[in-house]
Amino acid sequence: MDAFKTSSDMVFILLGAILVLAMHAGFAFLELGTVRRKNQVNALAKILTDFSVSTIAYFFIGYGIAYGVHFMSGADVLAQKSGYDLAKFFFLLTFAAAIPAIVS
Repeated sequence: MDAFKTSSDMVFILLGAILVLAMHAGFAFLELGTVRRKNQVNALAKILTDFSVSTIAYFFIGYGIAYGVHFMSGADVLAQKSGYDLAKFFFLLTFAAAIPAIVS
Protein backbone atom coordinates (compact mmCIF):
# COMPACT_ATOMS: atom_id res chain seq x y z
CA MET A 1 0.00 0.00 0.00
CA ASP A 2 2.89 2.37 0.72
CA ALA A 3 4.30 1.86 -2.78
CA PHE A 4 0.91 2.76 -4.27
CA LYS A 5 0.77 5.96 -2.21
CA THR A 6 4.27 6.95 -3.30
CA SER A 7 3.47 6.23 -6.94
CA SER A 8 0.22 8.15 -6.88
CA ASP A 9 1.95 11.11 -5.21
CA MET A 10 4.57 11.11 -7.96
CA VAL A 11 1.95 10.99 -10.70
CA PHE A 12 0.01 13.85 -9.11
CA ILE A 13 3.10 16.04 -8.77
CA LEU A 14 4.29 15.31 -12.31
CA LEU A 15 0.85 15.99 -13.81
CA GLY A 16 0.72 19.28 -11.93
CA ALA A 17 4.18 20.18 -13.21
CA ILE A 18 3.19 19.35 -16.78
CA LEU A 19 0.10 21.56 -16.49
CA VAL A 20 2.14 24.47 -15.14
CA LEU A 21 4.69 23.92 -17.91
CA ALA A 22 1.84 24.11 -20.42
CA MET A 23 1.04 27.56 -19.04
CA HIS A 24 4.25 28.75 -20.71
CA ALA A 25 2.74 28.02 -24.10
CA GLY A 26 -0.29 30.08 -23.12
CA PHE A 27 1.90 32.97 -22.03
CA ALA A 28 3.83 32.71 -25.31
CA PHE A 29 0.65 32.86 -27.37
CA LEU A 30 -0.64 35.74 -25.29
CA GLU A 31 2.54 37.68 -25.90
CA LEU A 32 2.54 36.81 -29.60
CA GLY A 33 -0.92 38.27 -29.86
CA THR A 34 0.24 41.58 -28.44
CA VAL A 35 3.23 42.20 -30.72
CA ARG A 36 3.49 42.87 -34.44
CA ARG A 37 4.18 40.01 -36.83
CA LYS A 38 7.76 41.11 -37.41
CA ASN A 39 8.54 40.90 -33.66
CA GLN A 40 7.04 37.49 -32.95
CA VAL A 41 10.30 35.57 -33.27
CA ASN A 42 11.96 37.98 -30.85
CA ALA A 43 9.12 37.52 -28.37
CA LEU A 44 9.42 33.73 -28.53
CA ALA A 45 13.19 33.93 -28.13
CA LYS A 46 12.71 36.14 -25.08
CA ILE A 47 10.30 33.66 -23.50
CA LEU A 48 12.68 30.75 -24.12
CA THR A 49 15.58 32.78 -22.74
CA ASP A 50 13.56 33.66 -19.63
CA PHE A 51 12.77 29.99 -19.08
CA SER A 52 16.40 28.96 -19.60
CA VAL A 53 17.87 31.59 -17.31
CA SER A 54 15.34 30.97 -14.56
CA THR A 55 15.95 27.21 -14.81
CA ILE A 56 19.69 27.64 -14.39
CA ALA A 57 19.25 30.13 -11.55
CA TYR A 58 16.76 27.89 -9.73
CA PHE A 59 18.98 24.85 -10.22
CA PHE A 60 22.11 26.45 -8.79
CA ILE A 61 20.69 28.93 -6.29
CA GLY A 62 16.98 28.73 -5.50
CA TYR A 63 16.36 25.09 -4.67
CA GLY A 64 19.49 24.81 -2.58
CA ILE A 65 18.55 27.85 -0.51
CA ALA A 66 14.94 26.75 -0.08
CA TYR A 67 15.49 23.09 0.78
CA GLY A 68 19.18 22.63 1.51
CA VAL A 69 19.42 19.99 -1.20
CA HIS A 70 21.98 20.27 -3.94
CA PHE A 71 22.15 18.18 -7.08
CA MET A 72 25.92 17.81 -7.15
CA SER A 73 25.68 14.40 -5.53
CA GLY A 74 25.57 10.85 -6.77
CA ALA A 75 22.63 9.16 -8.42
CA ASP A 76 22.08 6.94 -5.39
CA VAL A 77 21.35 9.99 -3.24
CA LEU A 78 19.06 11.56 -5.84
CA ALA A 79 17.11 8.31 -6.36
CA GLN A 80 16.20 8.02 -2.70
CA LYS A 81 12.48 8.22 -1.96
CA SER A 82 11.75 7.00 -5.51
CA GLY A 83 13.00 10.24 -7.04
CA TYR A 84 10.49 12.36 -5.14
CA ASP A 85 13.03 15.17 -4.70
CA LEU A 86 13.60 15.32 -8.46
CA ALA A 87 9.87 15.46 -9.19
CA LYS A 88 9.42 18.15 -6.55
CA PHE A 89 12.31 20.08 -8.10
CA PHE A 90 10.66 19.93 -11.54
CA PHE A 91 7.31 21.01 -10.10
CA LEU A 92 8.79 23.99 -8.28
CA LEU A 93 10.99 24.83 -11.27
CA THR A 94 7.94 25.28 -13.48
CA PHE A 95 6.53 27.84 -11.04
CA ALA A 96 9.86 29.63 -10.73
CA ALA A 97 10.10 29.80 -14.52
CA ALA A 98 6.49 31.02 -14.85
CA ILE A 99 7.20 34.18 -12.88
CA PRO A 100 9.26 35.94 -15.61
CA ALA A 101 6.71 34.85 -18.22
CA ILE A 102 3.89 36.42 -16.22
CA VAL A 103 5.84 39.64 -15.74
CA SER A 104 6.70 39.94 -19.42
